Amino acid sequence: MSMTQETGDITGTKDKDYNLIWFVEQCLSNALRLETYIADADRAGDSELADLFRRAQAESRKGAEQGKDHLRRRLTNA
Repeated sequence: MSMTQETGDITGTKDKDYNLIWFVEQCLSNALRLETYIADADRAGDSELADLFRRAQAESRKGAEQGKDHLRRRLTNA
């Protein structure tokens, strides 16, 4: 089975840049999804679980911010 690696020829975006864009999107998506989980835990009166989800959400936001910083630098130097 032959596997072709995409290096930007098909998408016009190099793998490393595409991966960074994907990472930011996933972090932001995770932060949004965790908002639902936090609300569910709060509604169930499970503050321990809600706190876990809040910490995870904070880490997802942190990852998104770091990724956006990398994108910003790369786009301004392009």
